[in-house]
Amino acid sequence: MSVSDDEVRDEYTDGTVRIRNPNIELMDQDILYHLALGSESHDLVEMFGDVKFVCMGGTPKRMKDFAHYIMKEIGHKLPTGTCLSDISQYSYRYSMFKIGPVLSVSHGMGVPSISILLHEMIKLMYHAKAKDPIFFRIGTCGGIGVEGGTVVISEDCVDAMQRNYYEVPILGKPLRRPAKLDKRIIRELKALSSVEDPYETVSGKTMCAFDFYEEQARLDGAFCEYTENEKLNYLNGLREAGVVNIEMESVPFAALTHHAGIKAAIVCVALLDRLKGDQVSTPKEVLNEYQLRPQKLVGKYITRYLQHKGRISFEGHGSMAVKSPRRFKLVQQESETFE
Repeated sequence: MSVSDDEVRDEYTDGTVRIRNPNIELMDQDILYHLALGSESHDLVEMFGDVKFVCMGGTPKRMKDFAHYIMKEIGHKLPTGTCLSDISQYSYRYSMFKIGPVLSVSHGMGVPSISILLHEMIKLMYHAKAKDPIFFRIGTCGGIGVEGGTVVISEDCVDAMQRNYYEVPILGKPLRRPAKLDKRIIRELKALSSVEDPYETVSGKTMCAFDFYEEQARLDGAFCEYTENEKLNYLNGLREAGVVNIEMESVPFAALTHHAGIKAAIVCVALLDRLKGDQVSTPKEVLNEYQLRPQKLVGKYITRYLQHKGRISFEGHGSMAVKSPRRFKLVQQESETFE
């Protein structure tokens, strides 16, 4: 069973985020327990109604660093004596920082982790009545035929079988959702990359793996039942098919945002060329600089967008807007029980 592209695209004309779940409106409260937020405990419209960009990356530290970076880029000012606060600190799973119209959120590693977050982030944007939010995944990857430090803009997303859809078994039957990214944003990101950068920026297909070792043809896992030549033949076959990098979140990210009518794009940096090895031996300080490169490109996009719209300075720092203290406490307790 599959969902038609036209069926999805034709429904989203007013900028709202669709959740496609009639049960949500029948609930006393929708608890986003992996984020420690609730639709009645918190004033989600007050807290997130102005969000224009949702930027996701693997680790809490990376997304906190991005929050500080984008804060400087867009001229966001914190009230005197305050610092960035982790809105989802009571979830103990994901971290979330709000910088004016930008949310910086960690998504963990792999398909299950990012799919959980996406369900709740899409619902959050729905409850907040956010209009036309743009989602970015900012991450790391293994390159195929590109050197470490190369920035990769994903044109398309495929799985290890080179299928460009996200297949989920629902009620025992496979459902396929097309993994589509926004072509216009991809073009604009490519136009923002500079020939003066001391590194290359490329674009192409991104392969999403569900496993870090064997599915990515690594030779250094606990198990390896193929030869180095077989590995290289496989990776070269991917390269010939237009795949330029491998990571572990792109397919569900593209499919779920597309299904919700949300424009999205992916920018990663290659930590190494997988044709030359499996383990990252680059010094930590160099890797830290590598990870800034996708942030700079996405930051440039956000800054240009806000300058074009005439909005470049914002006050506030993502503080809580609690509607019901009792429900607020219950949401915290509910979130803590799901370990």
